[in-house]
Amino acid sequence: MSNQTFMDLFAGAGGLSLGLSRAGLTPLYAQDVWLDAVNTYKHNLTGHTVECGDVADLTLDHLTVVLPERPNWIVGGPPCQGYSTVGKRNREDERNRLFEHFRRIVNHVKPDGFVIENVLGLKDMSFQFEVSQAFKEIGYNVHFQVVSAADHGVPQLRRRVLFIGHQSAEFKGLDPKLSADEYVSVEAAIGDLPALEPGESSKIYTKPAASPYQKHIRNGSKTLQGHSASKHPPHLVEAISHIPDGGNRTSIPDHLQPKSGFHNSYSRLASWLPAVAVTQNMGKPSGTRCIHPFQNRGLTTREGARLQSFPDTFIFTGPTTSQRLQVANAVPPLLAQALGTALLDTTRWA
Repeated sequence: MSNQTFMDLFAGAGGLSLGLSRAGLTPLYAQDVWLDAVNTYKHNLTGHTVECGDVADLTLDHLTVVLPERPNWIVGGPPCQGYSTVGKRNREDERNRLFEHFRRIVNHVKPDGFVIENVLGLKDMSFQFEVSQAFKEIGYNVHFQVVSAADHGVPQLRRRVLFIGHQSAEFKGLDPKLSADEYVSVEAAIGDLPALEPGESSKIYTKPAASPYQKHIRNGSKTLQGHSASKHPPHLVEAISHIPDGGNRTSIPDHLQPKSGFHNSYSRLASWLPAVAVTQNMGKPSGTRCIHPFQNRGLTTREGARLQSFPDTFIFTGPTTSQRLQVANAVPPLLAQALGTALLDTTRWA
């Protein structure tokens, strides 16, 4: 399993490619339809072709031109929601169309294997069976698994589904690296970053790394990118100031209670635990548990990137709202690296 190569479809900002590369696989090609994400990918991951385009327009003839060789792996996160209900699939569903184009390219290129990564919300028996069957029909043994990012050193309780297929072998699965009492906490992930008031930003480190994760994630970076806090109105800052570390909106006095939001809106991250799933609304206190554990504000893009396990040297480009969506949509690089390491481990195959 040495000298393995891959191409990444639905590549986004490059979290999956970054992790697989760090595990020792070599990227040959990447594509995504979102220009902002493609620009971020190109800024950080070089040495191979990265294109902005619709997977529906990706032909075998074009791939023959842009690929230096046939990749061992095709990886990506094609939407599969349209496959999650047996008997009700709409073949015109955009989500089916994208998945079927991913399968079409796998069938045309015929890599040794493929990886599909997707959201946990798709996990049901029909979804698992339908997607697996679609690839078995074109000659692949398919392993399905639910994984937790926290099990692999990511300071976030994000759970994802994986399909790993191979033409000549069967994958035994990705084993957890950490137990629950070894998880990386929010404080261990972002506690070294400069404190900010709402509306403030910082481009310099003001204190040394205080945890192994912080030392790892700084990755030799000398400056900070994306550490800018959203500006909140004074009444909102006062309201969230009443919420303790790990607490929720029930601690806000009645006269300051926000008039809208869900039960998990206006909640602080617990400093001693991994974060919940990072979302594009990380900068908004009304988002899903995204208030800083100690500071009276939402998270910065860099804090979100830290919780997704992107190194500080990884630069997100485009408008702030776009950067936060890129972070939220990404595969955590440490999870991708653990997957890549397992793919290269001959003992993980039967």
